[in-house]
Amino acid sequence: MSAGAAGMDLCACLPEGERIELRPGQRAAVPTGIAMAIPLGYEGQVRPRSGLAARHGVTVLNAPGTIDADYRGEVKVLLVNLSESPFVVEHGDRIAQLVLAAVAMVEAEEVESLPETDRGAGGFGSTGVGEPRTGSPDKLG
Repeated sequence: MSAGAAGMDLCACLPEGERIELRPGQRAAVPTGIAMAIPLGYEGQVRPRSGLAARHGVTVLNAPGTIDADYRGEVKVLLVNLSESPFVVEHGDRIAQLVLAAVAMVEAEEVESLPETDRGAGGFGSTGVGEPRTGSPDKLG
């Protein structure tokens, strides 16, 4: 909706007189009525609209949803209502945003072992997330 916006609005495309009611905790694939040809090496990222999430607790369930370059079907947005109140989607409502982004096309290779790193296999919280950072800049995690 603005000249500097990174995303394009995606709107609900529903038959005349139809609407989708999302009860609390419910999800639905909302049609947009559009299809596109995304160039190879790019993807479409379907992202939530911040106002919809902040005001109504409605967001994109698989955010960001990916539209692959070789997909040619209708774009649908998987919305979920995380609020405690029902939410109604009507034709023309702005329900998500679409950002086109470059992707690295890689080929997977199976190996017996991986190169070592300081972190190793440390998972969630292993770098001290939420703890004060100390030490020299090259040792911060």
